[in-house]
Amino acid sequence: MQSHESVSPVRESPFVQENSTSRSAVIAAIIFIVAHLALLAGVTTPEKLYFDEVHYVPAARQMLEPVMPSPMLNPMHPPLAKQLIALSIRTLGDAPLGWRYPGVLFGSLSIVAMYLCGLALFAAQGPAVAAAMLAFFNQMVFVQSRIAMLDIFSLAFGLLATAAFLHGFRKPRPHLWFALAGLGFGLSAACKWSGLFALAVCIAIVAVIRLMQGWRTQFADSAAGDWYRPGLWPDFRLTHFAACFVAIPAFVYLATFVPLYGLSFPDLLEAQRRIFSDNTTTAIAGHTYMSSWPSWPFLVRPVWYLFDKVSDDRIAAVVFLGNPLVLWAALPALAVCLRDWVVTRRADAFLILSFYAGPYLAWALLPRTLGFLYYYLPAATLASLALVYVLRRGNSPRWLLWAFVAATAAGFAAMLPITVAIVGTSMDTFVRLMLFRSWI
Repeated sequence: MQSHESVSPVRESPFVQENSTSRSAVIAAIIFIVAHLALLAGVTTPEKLYFDEVHYVPAARQMLEPVMPSPMLNPMHPPLAKQLIALSIRTLGDAPLGWRYPGVLFGSLSIVAMYLCGLALFAAQGPAVAAAMLAFFNQMVFVQSRIAMLDIFSLAFGLLATAAFLHGFRKPRPHLWFALAGLGFGLSAACKWSGLFALAVCIAIVAVIRLMQGWRTQFADSAAGDWYRPGLWPDFRLTHFAACFVAIPAFVYLATFVPLYGLSFPDLLEAQRRIFSDNTTTAIAGHTYMSSWPSWPFLVRPVWYLFDKVSDDRIAAVVFLGNPLVLWAALPALAVCLRDWVVTRRADAFLILSFYAGPYLAWALLPRTLGFLYYYLPAATLASLALVYVLRRGNSPRWLLWAFVAATAAGFAAMLPITVAIVGTSMDTFVRLMLFRSWI
């Protein structure tokens, strides 16, 4: 295994570690600033509520009332993301910037989190930066960061939690990192219950490893890059597991309900019952842009967030689609990850697959017929790690990764007319960008 593909077993000096940490912090800050400025450009267009903003912004406004009116708006989702939108409205005003700025902030944090995930997996700055750039050029994070919906908040907290788990995975004492992961997953679930999917992945990974250790499982030709080792986390006890992945997430999650319900246990319990009922009931009515989970990786059916006619031959459009150059290429890359995990037991391939498949395939288990492409957002974002993994695999030339990043950037730019409302486009250009009949 080549050194740039795995975590080096050599212990670095404190000076080297401090220098590396400082450099990573500077790069993370630069990524945040660049992403923040890019996401902020033209975010106030349109100047009206569009798509699901009509549900979440009124719910956030309601939270600013001195006494919460009844009935509560949008009780089918936890409150944290709406509380953050409400805080922004109070600070920046009840206007487009106030509604959407929190999404810009957390979208920028999502890109930083992808950099941190890449740093944990690849132990090198170049691949980590490439992972962040591919996540940005994927377009899904870009579009979702510029609308006042809940998904980007859940994504940001979930990706930061995933980065913490990945950093702790190879450490002999992962306690702090796993606790931080539990904190992040609790906040993610407090925005939207789909944040629980990645937490379930962590629980499953730790449980499987502990089970194999209990069986005294060993690989005959064990290697440093194996996803499982008998001596992994020798001091991580059951109590630590319960604290990191059950107690901390539950406490953080429930704490976000206290401003609404106080410490009334019956009210807190009823709120959870309502969320569970609304999110597990099979939907009967259809929706123009609905799609089923098997179709999401293939981008069969996008979601039109906005389609306004500005003039006779000018439209303002926001289409949640994703960059085909990223997401279609990610599918064979994920297949390579699967091959490497099965054949060579690669830890990085195993972790990439786990955090892609868990948040994606969880939707197959829910008894809902109403689904949308933006449910694929967490898995699609993490799929960027599979692309970096494959393009840095073996003896692949380093320029290949950056050539692919450049190609995805070109694809991202070409689709700006249908992802940024302020850019606008003609009807002819719009039709040309809609490559397939199912996209219209």
